[in-house]
Amino acid sequence: MGGKYHHGDLRAELVRVSLDLIAERGLTGFSVAEVARRAKVSPGAPYRHFPERESLLAAAAATVACQLAERVQSAVEAHDDPADALAAAAGAYTGYVIERRAGMNVIYAEGLQGPKHTELHEQTRRLSDQFLMLCLAVSAAPQDALELMEQLFTQAHGYGMFWLDGVFTRHGYSPAQVVQKSTAAARAVIDGHRHAASAEE
Repeated sequence: MGGKYHHGDLRAELVRVSLDLIAERGLTGFSVAEVARRAKVSPGAPYRHFPERESLLAAAAATVACQLAERVQSAVEAHDDPADALAAAAGAYTGYVIERRAGMNVIYAEGLQGPKHTELHEQTRRLSDQFLMLCLAVSAAPQDALELMEQLFTQAHGYGMFWLDGVFTRHGYSPAQVVQKSTAAARAVIDGHRHAASAEE
C-alpha cells in the first residue's frame, strides 16, 4: 500500500473499486480514502485523476448510467411489443439495482448536479432518453410519457431496494423472482396507463 500502481489504468481501477465499494456499503460508505486503500495506492493518488470526492463519485455514477443503458438495451431487444419492451426495461433496472446497489440514487447523488460533470450528464441523458422513447411508444402525449417514466423508475428502484433492505429476502424471494415481480408490476402500470388514456379519448 502506498506504492506505485502497476496494473494498468489507475483511473479506470479507481472507478471500478468505487463501484464495488458502493455495492458493498452504499453511498454513505463511499470515501476516497477507502477507495485508495482498496486500490492499494497512496491516499493522495486518486486526486491526481479526480480533484475532489465528487469528481470520483461522478465518474462512478457515469459508469452506472452507462451500464444501466446497456442492460436496458439488451432487455428491450428481446421484445417486439413496445409495452413488453418497456416492462422488461423496468425489470432490467431492478436487476441492476440488486446487483450493484446503484441506480438513480447514485446518478443523482448530492453534489453531482453541477455543469462540470459532463460525462455523467451525457450518460444520464442517454439512459433517460431510452426510457422516454419507450414510454412515448405507449403514451398518447409527451406529458403522459414523462409521468409514466417517473412512475416506472420509482417502482423499479423500489423493488430493488426492498430486496437489498431485506424485505423480500424475508419472504424468501430470489433476485430473479424480484425482477419478475418488478417486470409484471411495470406491465400492470403500463396497461393501466394505456387504459386511462383510451378512456379519455
